[in-house]
Amino acid sequence: MSTIVLDEAKTIKTLNNISEKGLHVFKDIYTLDDNHENPDAIVVRSFNMHSMEFGNHLKAIARAGAGVNNIPVEQCTEQGIVVFNTPGANANAVKELVLTSVMASSRNLFDGVAWAKTLEGEGEQVSKLVEAGKKQFVGKEISGKTLGVIGLGAIGALVANDALRLGMDVIGYDPFISVDTAWNLSRNVQRANTIEQLFANCDYITVHVPLTDDTIGMFNEETFSFMKPGVQILNFSRGGLVNEDDMATALESGKIGRYITDFPNDKVLKMENVVPVPHLGASTKESEENCAIMAARQVKDFLETGNIKNSVNFPNTSLPYTGRRRVAAFHKNVPNMVGQISSAISNLNLNIADMVNRSRGDYAYTMVDIENNVNGDITPSLEEKINQIEGIVTTRII
Repeated sequence: MSTIVLDEAKTIKTLNNISEKGLHVFKDIYTLDDNHENPDAIVVRSFNMHSMEFGNHLKAIARAGAGVNNIPVEQCTEQGIVVFNTPGANANAVKELVLTSVMASSRNLFDGVAWAKTLEGEGEQVSKLVEAGKKQFVGKEISGKTLGVIGLGAIGALVANDALRLGMDVIGYDPFISVDTAWNLSRNVQRANTIEQLFANCDYITVHVPLTDDTIGMFNEETFSFMKPGVQILNFSRGGLVNEDDMATALESGKIGRYITDFPNDKVLKMENVVPVPHLGASTKESEENCAIMAARQVKDFLETGNIKNSVNFPNTSLPYTGRRRVAAFHKNVPNMVGQISSAISNLNLNIADMVNRSRGDYAYTMVDIENNVNGDITPSLEEKINQIEGIVTTRII
């Protein structure tokens, strides 16, 4: 158990180059100091934090992006440090690249451009050679073809909706689709009841799911057997979703027509009919700015109000902030914690104005607003009372 001390001036540390538009969110009482050893919050992109030690002032880490593999999330949870990510902030950038790849690969654009480059030095013969050689790159149009979208989150839903506008038929599969996504998804997206149903009916398949124990290697010899011959697979999510040995065999046999991946490695580069994209999915100026702004706003809101949105290790929790003194406590998810926190407050003759409690796995988060009629600084006494409760991880008075 530890108490996080909240100074009025808050220090923000960055571990990568973060967009200036994002950093501009931190103004007024915030100080940006990349050399600070014990900041209030850290904003990071790809920097590996697993060997870092965190000071007792650190309250939040925000990843300007979706993946948090570079952050020791379990350690942060045990220390009461909220880890944020920015789902959806780079969705448009990835969507555009996915649909670009669908069209370009269908028209054999990548191979055609590479071949045209080999004509350098042929002088006046280039035009004739182009006309004679272009027939080897005859492609197909995507209009009327069927695209399967696995994972209908922020990115997958955008891909599905825009593919429909391009004249494609779209089949979606996501057993965990959220209500918000369902509202934003076109009614013309066909629903697959099983992933095998999607595999069997699609000319193109794009995947937009996280890499977990359940999804690792989900594209493999067995799942390939359900697919149409010559199907094109696009992977702009995580390289580990594909069993690369099985993919190499399927490409060689023609079962898979083309594999477009944002995660090339030496094994993938040796395969035939692969389009290796150098991890460009979210690499746009707009995407980096959107991620940075979203990360900064989430950290700022948490530091100033205690509210949590888009955390990967603690529950999303919101309580309208009215300026009252607020208790924010991370604790083990065990019985009677809320009752004990309430008792600690009432034992100091303080009235509760509002409160909220949310849990996630083995941990929970409780915020309690105190009535305004408070004489003097209650922080030391209140922290002491709450910290005496077994199971409290961190306490903060806002």
